[in-house]
Amino acid sequence: MITALLSLLAALTFIIYGTSKLKWPAFLVLLLASLFLALATGVDPQEIGSLLSEGFGKTVRSIGLLIVFGSIIGVALEQSGATKRIAISMLSRLSFLPLPYTVAIIGYLVSIPVFCDSAFVILSSLNKRLSQKSGVPLLALTIALSTGLFATHVLIPPTPGPLAAAANLELNDLGLLIIMGGSVAFLLMLVGAAFAQRVSKRVSLEIQLPETEEENLAELPSLKLAVAPIFIPLLLIGLSSFSNHFKIDPTLALGVGMVLSFRLGRFTKTESFLSEVVNKGIQTAAPILLITAMGGTLGLVISKLPVAEFVAEHLLYPELGLLIPFLIAALLKSAQGSSTVAIITASAMVFPMLVTLGLDSDLGKTWVVIAVGIGSMTVSHANDSYFWIVSQFGNLSVKEAYRYHTFATLLQGIAGLIIVIAGYLISSTLNLL
Repeated sequence: MITALLSLLAALTFIIYGTSKLKWPAFLVLLLASLFLALATGVDPQEIGSLLSEGFGKTVRSIGLLIVFGSIIGVALEQSGATKRIAISMLSRLSFLPLPYTVAIIGYLVSIPVFCDSAFVILSSLNKRLSQKSGVPLLALTIALSTGLFATHVLIPPTPGPLAAAANLELNDLGLLIIMGGSVAFLLMLVGAAFAQRVSKRVSLEIQLPETEEENLAELPSLKLAVAPIFIPLLLIGLSSFSNHFKIDPTLALGVGMVLSFRLGRFTKTESFLSEVVNKGIQTAAPILLITAMGGTLGLVISKLPVAEFVAEHLLYPELGLLIPFLIAALLKSAQGSSTVAIITASAMVFPMLVTLGLDSDLGKTWVVIAVGIGSMTVSHANDSYFWIVSQFGNLSVKEAYRYHTFATLLQGIAGLIIVIAGYLISSTLNLL
């Protein structure tokens, strides 16, 4: 057992070192870690190839098309201006709220189909214009947007991280994950918004921002067209989870959303919208899919180790078992920067422990996915590409980015852990697990 656990620790160290220091592709690092673990734990060399292929293929079959369809939807929303339409419409409908809360809600909605990095770049010009018109410091709106985007990105499918964690943990009820992950993400969005609102009261508009162009609203899709590719698939998946009379495969539901996103092409000036969106969506999805599938391979190899036995012998407080996936993901996130890699690796490591932790039900697995997602946002700093996008497009110095953006993600992580532990204890009390 000791040899196996030391091998697992060595593999984890290599993943952190390979992705953060050597800057090797995550796919290659996960592959080498899987090979090392297989050899170190006595797998027959002639069987390693089939073992790796089994883990890889299982993940691709489970979520491959979900990732591709989700990426295509995100690209369609970006190129058609639907993302901006959602943002502008939410501004008018939520004008009664303090501006940081409105901006955070915009981030929460937009990041469901659009990766948080891309979404921040798209919405940064809107943020600057809002700051000019309202007098609210850009710093506060930057924090509100970055934390709102981040909360959804790590907790709600069809973003790749939550999908990969669900696949690694063999969680089939994506509707339950969408509802619970969405609820927790909304609370974390409020945490970020509250911090941004406090910052807005303490700082002034220090710099003169460049003028930004007004949006021509007539050239943007209507709100109904803009949100249909996002919410119709989520609605279908949610209904399928809680209705005995309506069942639809999540892949088919997201495929419906992809087809709906093609209607946005008439709001662009290109005649090859369909080809461009599909090609770019596939290009975006390909590296993510490879990393995700290799994470499935790593998970299958780890499942051969006596991890569960070790946890059963040394876990003093089983009711705090959700600390394990949170801490593993937080360690990986802080050490190597990528939330997606942190989610994939942490969920793969935790899978063999589910029965021991009493988290092998659909509800238990959902709590684990959420715990891993929250850990993967704790914290965003200089080794995270999102940190630099927020600082550069949000007009923040590196010092300001550490003081406000990094600290905000820490607040969200701590609040999220408290929410997860409380939710789990309530679930246990009500015998729902």
